[in-house]
Amino acid sequence: MLSSRRGAPTIGGGDEEDPTSTTAASSASAEEPKTHPPATLTACLASYTRSLVSRSTIPPSFSSHCLAISLFVAFLFSLLGLSLLLRYTRPVPCIPPYDPLVRSVHFTRRLEGLASDFGSLGVPWCRSKQGRSVDWTPADLIKALEEFVPIYETRPIQNNMYGMGFDHSFGLWFMARWLKPDLMVESGAFKGHSTWVLRQARPEVKIISLSPRHPEKYLKKGPAYVDPNCTYFAGKNFVDFGSVEWHKVLMQHGVKDFSKVLVFFDDHQNELKRLKQALKAGFRHLIFEDNYDTGTGDHYSLRQICDQSYIRGGGHSCFRDGDEARIRSKRKKFWDKALEIDELCGKGETWWGVRGYMRDDFNHSNKAISYAEHFQNSRFVESVLNVYWELPPVAGPSLTHQTRYDPARAPDPVVEDGRYALFQRLGLGKLDPSVFNGYTQMVYVEISP
Repeated sequence: MLSSRRGAPTIGGGDEEDPTSTTAASSASAEEPKTHPPATLTACLASYTRSLVSRSTIPPSFSSHCLAISLFVAFLFSLLGLSLLLRYTRPVPCIPPYDPLVRSVHFTRRLEGLASDFGSLGVPWCRSKQGRSVDWTPADLIKALEEFVPIYETRPIQNNMYGMGFDHSFGLWFMARWLKPDLMVESGAFKGHSTWVLRQARPEVKIISLSPRHPEKYLKKGPAYVDPNCTYFAGKNFVDFGSVEWHKVLMQHGVKDFSKVLVFFDDHQNELKRLKQALKAGFRHLIFEDNYDTGTGDHYSLRQICDQSYIRGGGHSCFRDGDEARIRSKRKKFWDKALEIDELCGKGETWWGVRGYMRDDFNHSNKAISYAEHFQNSRFVESVLNVYWELPPVAGPSLTHQTRYDPARAPDPVVEDGRYALFQRLGLGKLDPSVFNGYTQMVYVEISP
Protein backbone atom coordinates (compact mmCIF):
# COMPACT_ATOMS: atom_id res chain seq x y z
CA MET A 1 0.00 0.00 0.00
CA LEU A 2 1.40 3.36 -0.95
CA SER A 3 1.96 6.01 1.65
CA SER A 4 -0.98 8.36 2.17
CA ARG A 5 1.49 11.34 2.24
CA ARG A 6 3.01 10.95 -1.19
CA GLY A 7 1.40 10.37 -4.56
CA ALA A 8 2.67 7.95 -7.14
CA PRO A 9 4.90 9.60 -9.73
CA THR A 10 3.33 10.25 -13.13
CA ILE A 11 4.82 8.54 -16.09
CA GLY A 12 4.63 11.62 -18.18
CA GLY A 13 6.61 13.59 -15.67
CA GLY A 14 3.80 16.15 -15.84
CA ASP A 15 3.17 19.17 -13.77
CA GLU A 16 -0.39 18.27 -12.83
CA GLU A 17 -1.13 16.78 -9.44
CA ASP A 18 -3.28 13.73 -8.86
CA PRO A 19 -6.51 14.97 -7.20
CA THR A 20 -6.66 11.89 -5.02
CA SER A 21 -3.14 12.42 -3.86
CA THR A 22 -3.75 16.07 -3.10
CA THR A 23 -6.82 15.33 -1.03
CA ALA A 24 -5.02 12.64 0.92
CA ALA A 25 -2.10 14.93 1.60
CA SER A 26 -4.38 17.71 2.81
CA SER A 27 -6.13 15.32 5.15
CA ALA A 28 -2.85 14.06 6.59
CA SER A 29 -1.57 17.60 7.09
CA ALA A 30 -4.63 18.50 9.05
CA GLU A 31 -4.03 15.59 11.40
CA GLU A 32 -0.38 16.70 12.19
CA PRO A 33 0.28 19.19 14.97
CA LYS A 34 1.38 22.66 13.97
CA THR A 35 4.53 22.52 16.12
CA HIS A 36 6.93 19.58 15.36
CA PRO A 37 8.62 17.88 18.32
CA PRO A 38 12.45 18.37 18.56
CA ALA A 39 14.16 16.14 16.08
CA THR A 40 16.90 13.88 17.45
CA LEU A 41 20.21 13.25 15.70
CA THR A 42 19.10 9.69 14.95
CA ALA A 43 15.86 10.94 13.42
CA CYS A 44 17.71 13.46 11.30
CA LEU A 45 20.12 10.86 9.96
CA ALA A 46 17.34 8.36 9.32
CA SER A 47 15.25 10.99 7.51
CA TYR A 48 18.25 12.08 5.48
CA THR A 49 18.92 8.49 4.49
CA ARG A 50 15.33 7.98 3.39
CA SER A 51 15.52 11.14 1.33
CA LEU A 52 18.54 9.84 -0.52
CA VAL A 53 16.86 6.53 -1.19
CA SER A 54 13.58 8.03 -2.36
CA ARG A 55 15.36 10.87 -4.20
CA SER A 56 12.78 13.29 -2.93
CA THR A 57 13.26 16.71 -1.47
CA ILE A 58 13.37 17.28 2.32
CA PRO A 59 11.29 20.17 3.52
CA PRO A 60 13.64 23.17 3.99
CA SER A 61 12.61 23.79 7.60
CA PHE A 62 13.27 20.17 8.55
CA SER A 63 16.67 20.08 6.79
CA SER A 64 17.86 23.29 8.48
CA HIS A 65 16.75 21.98 11.85
CA CYS A 66 18.69 18.74 11.44
CA LEU A 67 21.79 20.54 10.19
CA ALA A 68 21.81 22.86 13.17
CA ILE A 69 21.45 19.99 15.62
CA SER A 70 24.18 17.98 13.85
CA LEU A 71 26.63 20.87 13.97
CA PHE A 72 25.83 21.50 17.64
CA VAL A 73 26.41 17.84 18.58
CA ALA A 74 29.66 17.74 16.56
CA PHE A 75 30.81 20.84 18.42
CA LEU A 76 30.06 19.16 21.78
CA PHE A 77 32.03 16.06 20.77
CA SER A 78 34.97 18.26 19.68
CA LEU A 79 35.02 19.98 23.08
CA LEU A 80 34.89 16.61 24.85
CA GLY A 81 37.76 15.24 22.76
CA LEU A 82 39.89 18.32 23.34
CA SER A 83 39.35 18.17 27.11
CA LEU A 84 40.35 14.49 27.19
CA LEU A 85 43.43 15.22 25.09
CA LEU A 86 44.58 17.99 27.41
CA ARG A 87 43.92 15.90 30.50
CA TYR A 88 45.58 12.63 29.55
CA THR A 89 48.49 13.73 27.39
CA ARG A 90 51.68 15.58 28.22
CA PRO A 91 53.18 18.34 26.12
CA VAL A 92 56.03 17.30 23.85
CA PRO A 93 58.99 19.61 24.52
CA CYS A 94 61.43 20.73 21.89
CA ILE A 95 64.75 19.34 23.13
CA PRO A 96 67.91 19.95 21.07
CA PRO A 97 69.21 16.46 20.16
CA TYR A 98 72.89 17.39 20.50
CA ASP A 99 72.80 19.55 23.62
CA PRO A 100 73.56 17.13 26.49
CA LEU A 101 73.14 19.79 29.16
CA VAL A 102 69.66 20.82 28.03
CA ARG A 103 68.66 17.18 27.69
CA SER A 104 69.95 16.48 31.19
CA VAL A 105 67.91 19.37 32.63
CA HIS A 106 64.74 17.99 31.05
CA PHE A 107 65.19 14.28 31.62
CA THR A 108 66.75 14.32 35.11
CA ARG A 109 64.43 16.58 37.08
CA ARG A 110 63.89 13.78 39.59
CA LEU A 111 66.85 12.37 41.51
CA GLU A 112 65.98 8.82 40.46
CA GLY A 113 66.89 9.76 36.90
CA LEU A 114 70.43 10.73 37.84
CA ALA A 115 71.65 7.19 38.43
CA SER A 116 73.34 6.43 35.12
CA ASP A 117 72.58 9.18 32.63
CA PHE A 118 75.67 8.60 30.50
CA GLY A 119 77.05 11.65 28.76
CA SER A 120 74.36 14.03 30.03
CA LEU A 121 76.97 16.61 31.09
CA GLY A 122 78.95 16.19 27.88
CA VAL A 123 81.78 13.95 26.72
CA PRO A 124 84.38 16.15 24.98
CA TRP A 125 85.94 14.11 22.19
CA CYS A 126 89.19 15.30 20.62
CA ARG A 127 88.76 15.96 16.91
CA SER A 128 91.06 14.11 14.52
CA LYS A 129 92.46 15.49 11.27
CA GLN A 130 90.44 13.29 8.94
CA GLY A 131 87.61 12.29 11.26
CA ARG A 132 88.84 8.70 11.40
CA SER A 133 87.85 6.28 14.14
CA VAL A 134 89.00 2.88 15.36
CA ASP A 135 88.41 -0.33 13.44
CA TRP A 136 86.85 -2.30 16.28
CA THR A 137 83.17 -2.26 17.17
CA PRO A 138 81.06 -2.66 20.35
CA ALA A 139 80.46 -6.27 19.29
CA ASP A 140 84.23 -6.85 19.24
CA LEU A 141 84.48 -5.46 22.77
CA ILE A 142 81.70 -7.73 24.07
CA LYS A 143 83.27 -10.79 22.48
CA ALA A 144 86.68 -9.91 23.93
CA LEU A 145 85.25 -9.34 27.42
CA GLU A 146 84.12 -12.95 27.60
CA GLU A 147 87.65 -14.05 26.76
CA PHE A 148 89.40 -11.64 29.11
CA VAL A 149 87.48 -12.29 32.34
CA PRO A 150 89.06 -15.72 33.00
CA ILE A 151 92.48 -14.29 32.14
CA TYR A 152 91.97 -11.43 34.59
CA GLU A 153 91.05 -13.88 37.36
CA THR A 154 94.58 -15.34 37.14
CA ARG A 155 96.32 -11.99 37.72
CA PRO A 156 99.26 -12.20 40.14
CA ILE A 157 98.26 -8.98 41.92
CA GLN A 158 94.71 -9.64 43.05
CA ASN A 159 94.38 -6.38 44.98
CA ASN A 160 96.00 -3.76 42.76
CA MET A 161 95.20 -0.79 45.00
CA TYR A 162 96.28 2.54 43.45
CA GLY A 163 96.79 0.71 40.15
CA MET A 164 94.61 -0.29 37.22
CA GLY A 165 91.24 -1.90 37.86
CA PHE A 166 89.29 -4.17 35.56
CA ASP A 167 88.09 -1.58 33.01
CA HIS A 168 91.53 -0.31 32.07
CA SER A 169 93.14 -3.73 32.32
CA PHE A 170 90.66 -4.96 29.75
CA GLY A 171 91.17 -1.90 27.56
CA LEU A 172 94.96 -2.24 27.52
CA TRP A 173 94.78 -5.98 26.82
CA PHE A 174 92.20 -5.54 24.06
CA MET A 175 94.01 -2.74 22.22
CA ALA A 176 97.45 -4.37 22.49
CA ARG A 177 96.04 -7.59 21.07
CA TRP A 178 94.10 -5.81 18.31
CA LEU A 179 96.98 -3.55 17.18
CA LYS A 180 99.53 -6.42 17.21
CA PRO A 181 102.67 -4.32 17.86
CA ASP A 182 106.18 -5.74 17.36
CA LEU A 183 107.37 -3.97 20.51
CA MET A 184 105.58 -2.56 23.54
CA VAL A 185 106.81 0.32 25.70
CA GLU A 186 105.35 1.28 29.06
CA SER A 187 106.19 4.40 31.03
CA GLY A 188 105.20 3.76 34.65
CA ALA A 189 105.04 0.16 35.86
CA PHE A 190 104.27 0.39 39.60
CA LYS A 191 104.01 -3.23 40.82
CA GLY A 192 104.00 -4.66 37.32
CA HIS A 193 100.30 -5.27 36.73
CA SER A 194 100.26 -3.41 33.40
CA THR A 195 103.37 -5.38 32.32
CA TRP A 196 101.48 -8.58 33.07
CA VAL A 197 98.45 -7.38 31.06
CA LEU A 198 100.64 -6.55 28.05
CA ARG A 199 102.25 -9.97 28.30
CA GLN A 200 98.84 -11.70 28.21
CA ALA A 201 97.98 -9.76 25.06
CA ARG A 202 101.26 -10.41 23.24
CA PRO A 203 103.05 -13.42 24.79
CA GLU A 204 106.06 -13.40 22.42
CA VAL A 205 106.66 -9.66 22.02
CA LYS A 206 109.42 -7.75 23.79
CA ILE A 207 108.48 -5.14 26.39
CA ILE A 208 110.46 -2.08 27.47
CA SER A 209 109.47 -0.76 30.90
CA LEU A 210 110.44 2.62 32.35
CA SER A 211 109.73 3.18 36.04
CA PRO A 212 111.49 5.14 38.80
CA ARG A 213 111.16 2.15 41.10
CA HIS A 214 111.73 -1.41 39.91
CA PRO A 215 108.67 -3.67 40.38
CA GLU A 216 110.83 -6.26 42.10
CA LYS A 217 111.12 -3.90 45.08
CA TYR A 218 107.44 -4.45 45.81
CA LEU A 219 107.94 -8.21 46.09
CA LYS A 220 109.31 -7.69 49.59
CA LYS A 221 105.92 -6.37 50.77
CA GLY A 222 103.49 -8.41 48.71
CA PRO A 223 102.51 -9.56 45.21
CA ALA A 224 104.23 -7.99 42.19
CA TYR A 225 105.15 -9.03 38.68
CA VAL A 226 108.56 -9.02 36.98
CA ASP A 227 108.60 -10.10 33.35
CA PRO A 228 111.51 -12.25 32.14
CA ASN A 229 111.26 -10.95 28.56
CA CYS A 230 111.24 -7.27 29.50
CA THR A 231 114.00 -4.66 29.35
CA TYR A 232 113.75 -2.48 32.47
CA PHE A 233 114.91 1.10 32.68
CA ALA A 234 114.02 1.19 36.36
CA GLY A 235 115.47 1.89 39.79
CA LYS A 236 119.11 2.94 39.43
CA ASN A 237 118.85 2.51 35.65
CA PHE A 238 115.76 4.66 35.28
CA VAL A 239 115.59 7.01 32.29
CA ASP A 240 112.62 9.27 31.68
CA PHE A 241 110.68 8.61 28.48
CA GLY A 242 111.64 12.00 27.03
CA SER A 243 115.36 11.34 27.56
CA VAL A 244 115.64 7.89 25.97
CA GLU A 245 117.55 7.60 22.68
CA TRP A 246 114.73 5.72 21.06
CA HIS A 247 116.24 5.09 17.66
CA LYS A 248 119.19 3.39 19.32
CA VAL A 249 117.06 1.39 21.75
CA LEU A 250 114.66 0.20 19.06
CA MET A 251 117.56 -0.87 16.83
CA GLN A 252 118.87 -2.96 19.73
CA HIS A 253 115.49 -4.69 19.87
CA GLY A 254 115.40 -5.30 16.12
CA VAL A 255 112.65 -2.78 15.39
CA LYS A 256 113.02 -0.21 12.62
CA ASP A 257 109.42 0.83 12.06
CA PHE A 258 108.14 3.11 14.84
CA SER A 259 104.57 2.55 13.65
CA LYS A 260 104.92 -1.05 14.86
CA VAL A 261 105.45 0.07 18.46
CA LEU A 262 102.73 0.61 21.06
CA VAL A 263 103.52 3.08 23.86
CA PHE A 264 101.55 2.95 27.10
CA PHE A 265 101.70 5.88 29.54
CA ASP A 266 100.75 5.42 33.18
CA ASP A 267 103.28 7.83 34.66
CA HIS A 268 101.04 10.76 35.69
CA GLN A 269 102.90 13.25 33.54
CA ASN A 270 101.48 16.12 31.48
CA GLU A 271 100.00 14.30 28.49
CA LEU A 272 100.64 17.22 26.17
CA LYS A 273 104.33 16.92 27.04
CA ARG A 274 104.31 13.16 26.46
CA LEU A 275 102.43 13.56 23.17
CA LYS A 276 105.06 15.97 21.86
CA GLN A 277 107.91 13.71 23.01
CA ALA A 278 106.37 10.67 21.35
CA LEU A 279 105.71 12.62 18.16
CA LYS A 280 109.29 13.86 18.04
CA ALA A 281 110.67 10.34 18.54
CA GLY A 282 108.47 9.01 15.73
CA PHE A 283 105.94 6.89 17.64
CA ARG A 284 102.41 6.60 16.24
CA HIS A 285 100.31 4.52 18.64
CA LEU A 286 99.83 5.76 22.21
CA ILE A 287 97.61 4.79 25.13
CA PHE A 288 97.16 7.06 28.15
CA GLU A 289 95.83 5.29 31.23
CA ASP A 290 94.72 8.24 33.37
CA ASN A 291 92.95 10.53 30.94
CA TYR A 292 91.49 12.66 33.74
CA ASP A 293 88.35 14.71 33.30
CA THR A 294 88.38 18.49 33.62
CA GLY A 295 88.83 19.62 37.22
CA THR A 296 90.29 16.29 38.39
CA GLY A 297 93.60 14.44 38.47
CA ASP A 298 97.25 15.21 39.06
CA HIS A 299 98.28 16.00 35.48
CA TYR A 300 97.09 17.82 32.36
CA SER A 301 95.25 15.25 30.20
CA LEU A 302 94.03 14.98 26.62
CA ARG A 303 90.45 14.96 27.92
CA GLN A 304 91.12 18.29 29.64
CA ILE A 305 92.87 19.71 26.58
CA CYS A 306 89.97 18.84 24.29
CA ASP A 307 87.32 20.13 26.69
CA GLN A 308 86.61 23.22 24.61
CA SER A 309 83.45 25.23 24.04
CA TYR A 310 83.64 24.70 20.27
CA ILE A 311 83.72 20.91 20.65
CA ARG A 312 80.50 18.95 21.04
CA GLY A 313 80.12 18.06 24.72
CA GLY A 314 82.84 20.51 25.77
CA GLY A 315 83.00 23.78 27.68
CA HIS A 316 81.47 24.76 31.00
CA SER A 317 79.43 27.49 32.67
CA CYS A 318 80.57 28.75 36.08
CA PHE A 319 77.24 30.49 36.73
CA ARG A 320 76.31 29.38 40.28
CA ASP A 321 72.57 29.44 39.59
CA GLY A 322 72.79 27.86 36.16
CA ASP A 323 71.64 24.47 34.92
CA GLU A 324 75.10 22.89 35.06
CA ALA A 325 75.63 24.01 38.65
CA ARG A 326 72.26 22.61 39.70
CA ILE A 327 72.82 19.27 37.99
CA ARG A 328 76.34 18.90 39.40
CA SER A 329 75.10 19.60 42.90
CA LYS A 330 72.60 16.76 42.64
CA ARG A 331 75.05 14.30 41.11
CA LYS A 332 77.59 14.94 43.85
CA LYS A 333 75.29 12.97 46.17
CA PHE A 334 75.73 9.85 44.04
CA TRP A 335 79.28 9.82 42.65
CA ASP A 336 82.57 10.29 44.50
CA LYS A 337 84.33 11.99 41.58
CA ALA A 338 81.46 14.28 40.60
CA LEU A 339 82.35 17.96 40.99
CA GLU A 340 80.27 20.81 42.34
CA ILE A 341 80.52 23.98 40.27
CA ASP A 342 82.73 25.62 42.93
CA GLU A 343 85.13 22.67 42.69
CA LEU A 344 85.22 22.91 38.91
CA CYS A 345 85.69 26.68 38.63
CA GLY A 346 88.51 28.77 40.07
CA LYS A 347 88.92 32.52 40.41
CA GLY A 348 87.73 34.50 37.42
CA GLU A 349 85.63 31.53 36.21
CA THR A 350 88.70 29.52 35.20
CA TRP A 351 87.36 26.00 34.60
CA TRP A 352 89.95 24.58 32.12
CA GLY A 353 92.59 22.12 33.27
CA VAL A 354 92.12 22.04 37.02
CA ARG A 355 90.62 25.40 37.99
CA GLY A 356 92.82 27.15 35.41
CA TYR A 357 96.01 25.22 36.19
CA MET A 358 98.06 22.77 34.13
CA ARG A 359 99.26 20.06 36.48
CA ASP A 360 102.26 17.80 35.91
CA ASP A 361 104.40 15.14 37.60
CA PHE A 362 101.90 13.83 40.17
CA ASN A 363 100.84 17.45 40.79
CA HIS A 364 104.36 18.42 41.92
CA SER A 365 104.17 21.04 39.19
CA ASN A 366 101.14 23.32 38.97
CA LYS A 367 101.26 26.07 36.36
CA ALA A 368 98.48 28.60 35.74
CA ILE A 369 97.51 28.90 32.07
CA SER A 370 95.24 31.30 30.25
CA TYR A 371 92.27 30.17 28.24
CA ALA A 372 94.07 31.35 25.10
CA GLU A 373 96.96 28.98 25.85
CA HIS A 374 94.54 26.18 26.67
CA PHE A 375 92.78 26.79 23.35
CA GLN A 376 96.07 26.69 21.41
CA ASN A 377 96.96 23.40 23.10
CA SER A 378 93.74 21.94 21.77
CA ARG A 379 94.41 23.18 18.26
CA PHE A 380 97.88 21.62 18.32
CA VAL A 381 96.56 18.25 19.49
CA GLU A 382 93.95 18.27 16.74
CA SER A 383 96.65 18.99 14.16
CA VAL A 384 98.51 15.74 14.92
CA LEU A 385 95.60 13.41 15.74
CA ASN A 386 94.63 10.69 13.29
CA VAL A 387 92.46 8.78 15.76
CA TYR A 388 91.11 9.52 19.23
CA TRP A 389 89.14 6.87 21.12
CA GLU A 390 88.17 6.76 24.78
CA LEU A 391 87.60 3.37 26.32
CA PRO A 392 83.99 3.18 27.57
CA PRO A 393 83.21 1.69 30.99
CA VAL A 394 82.74 -2.05 30.70
CA ALA A 395 79.28 -1.94 32.30
CA GLY A 396 76.71 0.41 33.80
CA PRO A 397 76.77 1.17 37.54
CA SER A 398 73.56 -0.70 38.27
CA LEU A 399 75.52 -3.83 37.28
CA THR A 400 78.99 -3.06 38.65
CA HIS A 401 77.81 -1.09 41.73
CA GLN A 402 80.63 1.38 41.18
CA THR A 403 80.24 4.76 42.91
CA ARG A 404 83.40 6.58 41.83
CA TYR A 405 83.20 8.12 38.34
CA ASP A 406 80.20 10.15 37.23
CA PRO A 407 78.44 8.54 34.22
CA ALA A 408 77.29 12.00 33.12
CA ARG A 409 80.85 12.60 31.89
CA ALA A 410 81.44 9.16 30.35
CA PRO A 411 80.53 7.48 27.05
CA ASP A 412 77.93 4.70 26.98
CA PRO A 413 79.22 1.48 28.58
CA VAL A 414 79.96 -1.73 26.69
CA VAL A 415 77.30 -3.56 28.70
CA GLU A 416 74.47 -1.12 29.34
CA ASP A 417 72.43 -0.87 32.52
CA GLY A 418 69.64 -3.42 32.58
CA ARG A 419 71.49 -6.10 30.57
CA TYR A 420 71.95 -8.29 33.62
CA ALA A 421 71.87 -11.58 31.70
CA LEU A 422 74.72 -10.45 29.41
CA PHE A 423 76.69 -9.15 32.40
CA GLN A 424 76.45 -12.57 34.03
CA ARG A 425 77.12 -14.51 30.83
CA LEU A 426 80.37 -12.62 30.29
CA GLY A 427 81.48 -13.60 33.78
CA LEU A 428 81.58 -10.04 35.08
CA GLY A 429 79.23 -10.87 37.95
CA LYS A 430 81.92 -13.08 39.51
CA LEU A 431 84.31 -10.17 40.03
CA ASP A 432 84.51 -8.11 43.19
CA PRO A 433 82.72 -4.75 42.70
CA SER A 434 85.84 -2.88 43.86
CA VAL A 435 87.67 -3.70 40.61
CA PHE A 436 85.22 -1.50 38.68
CA ASN A 437 86.03 1.68 40.60
CA GLY A 438 89.16 2.70 38.68
CA TYR A 439 87.75 4.12 35.45
CA THR A 440 89.40 7.38 34.29
CA GLN A 441 88.68 7.55 30.54
CA MET A 442 91.67 5.56 29.24
CA VAL A 443 92.36 6.80 25.71
CA TYR A 444 94.03 5.49 22.57
CA VAL A 445 95.44 7.92 20.01
CA GLU A 446 97.16 7.53 16.68
CA ILE A 447 99.33 10.51 15.80
CA SER A 448 101.43 11.79 12.91
CA PRO A 449 103.09 15.12 12.06
